[in-house]
Amino acid sequence: MSASAHPHRAPGARPEPRRSMVVCGVLGVAVTAAVDEIVFHQLLGWHHFYDRSTPGVGLLSDGLLHTGELLGLVAGFFLYADLRRRRALVPAHAWAGFFLGTGVFQLFDGIVDHKLLRLHQIRYGVDVTPYDWAWNLAGLALLLIGGVLAVRAARRGRAVTS
Repeated sequence: MSASAHPHRAPGARPEPRRSMVVCGVLGVAVTAAVDEIVFHQLLGWHHFYDRSTPGVGLLSDGLLHTGELLGLVAGFFLYADLRRRRALVPAHAWAGFFLGTGVFQLFDGIVDHKLLRLHQIRYGVDVTPYDWAWNLAGLALLLIGGVLAVRAARRGRAVTS
């Protein structure tokens, strides 16, 4: 099926699968960072982004994380809107990118921030082992969902252009 024959595309519109995946990957990272920051940092108060200093520095680090996630959300939504406006969004690739972004953030946070850099733990005053396993397995599950969706989207894209 050609791009002009696609029911959701204007004649002459060119689908952009790679850009759809990257833009929604940015949104996935930003949404997951927001959920982490809002739920674990603010509502539950389990940790700050950087817990190896004073409470004031911890709050500052949360503010910087919040600034980064908001910038990612704003930029991602502007880029997403541009894809939609130009009718270049490829939804299958976009969903794959979103889930890949969520999984990448979760695993990066769990492995790099928690274990390698030791910026913070998920929770203090408890055995963190079950929390670490749950956190990283959730990230791996999100990453695998994104990978499966990406493979399906690529196969569907090859079938459409053949």
